[in-house]
Amino acid sequence: MVAVSLRLPDEVFNRLDELSKLTGRSKTFYMIKAITDHIEDLEDVYLAEQRLLDVRAGKSKTYTLDEVERNLGLVD
Repeated sequence: MVAVSLRLPDEVFNRLDELSKLTGRSKTFYMIKAITDHIEDLEDVYLAEQRLLDVRAGKSKTYTLDEVERNLGLVD
């Protein structure tokens, strides 16, 4: 594991400190959780943007729900 130095605004640190005390979890736990969750969100956004560019460029095809249901034999 790599050590990282991070400067937090006082308000953010105080909120983090309070949460840590209330839950019995470390401030490090919550910092790692917040960073991990945010990175996952950013990766999802990046993937969606790339998919949109591929669709607009004609490199990828889209399907309607009706087409998917029909192709999978889910139509009644």
